[in-house]
Amino acid sequence: MATTDIPAGFEPHTRKSPLTDPWEPLYSKRTDNAIIIGLRLAKPHTNGRGLIHGGLIAALADNAMGHSCAHVMGGVSSLVTISLAVDFVGTAEVGQWLAVESEVVKTGKTICFAQSLIKADDVVIARANATFRVVPKKEQVD
Repeated sequence: MATTDIPAGFEPHTRKSPLTDPWEPLYSKRTDNAIIIGLRLAKPHTNGRGLIHGGLIAALADNAMGHSCAHVMGGVSSLVTISLAVDFVGTAEVGQWLAVESEVVKTGKTICFAQSLIKADDVVIARANATFRVVPKKEQVD
């Protein structure tokens, strides 16, 4: 697979953030139950040893799980992270396709639980879970 190949179903991620701007281009794929975030790993994603940085994995997992909760809840609420845990079980290298595949475990009026598997070329390298606080969006006043 060439380093520029993007897997089928992924499109440029439209939800931009100052944190993730340096990691662009990011891609996402919407399913009925999740927003999957992916990117082709490059040198700016690495640590001093040339491996993919754990902070990148944690931030993208938090991002994908939060977006997935919002998606499942119909976009009527904002979410803030209460807790985030990441277990690193492998590593990834420049050129691989990284995908954060999330699953919403449970939604409620004030809390949402999610988990994800982070894969490099379809091999699990980390797992994550998070709890989010549901914050109702404020009505726009004209």
